[in-house]
Amino acid sequence: MPERILIYGVTGSGKTTLAARVAARTGLPWHAVDDLTWEPGWVEVSLEEQRRRVATICAGERWILDTAYSQWIDVPLARVQLIVALDYPRWFSLGRLLRRSLLRAVDHRPICNGNTESFRQLFSRGSILVWHFRSFDSKRGRILDWAADPSAPAVVRLASPRATRRWLA
Repeated sequence: MPERILIYGVTGSGKTTLAARVAARTGLPWHAVDDLTWEPGWVEVSLEEQRRRVATICAGERWILDTAYSQWIDVPLARVQLIVALDYPRWFSLGRLLRRSLLRAVDHRPICNGNTESFRQLFSRGSILVWHFRSFDSKRGRILDWAADPSAPAVVRLASPRATRRWLA
């Protein structure tokens, strides 16, 4: 059983939900990356501090991260034993992201460090929806590269929620 797991995928694919479920099943400590990278008031943590926080976690023997930002992906990759890659179609992850973000904008449910989403934020240039489009191809490409690279850590590539449910079971 791997004890250092990276859940990776495009924005809106369900990384955080899956990480929580894997942690519940395995007892491994899960670290929500958004909590490490955003302070209250949507203040972004400096890149240097993000790297330090992630390096501290990854120095441990047991962990789950629910994503890895490209600026410090090298840190978990140096120690990860298993990458669980959610490689869902764009239409699916975008639909999931839109539904989730709209609900959060309505109910103001706190997400990371007490931050909430708003309609204003959702439809701004810095929106998570815009980020989905900007990052989709590079994240998918990274997943395919890892899956094809025999020297990369073990990769479980899941192409549908059904495949994810089967794998988790």
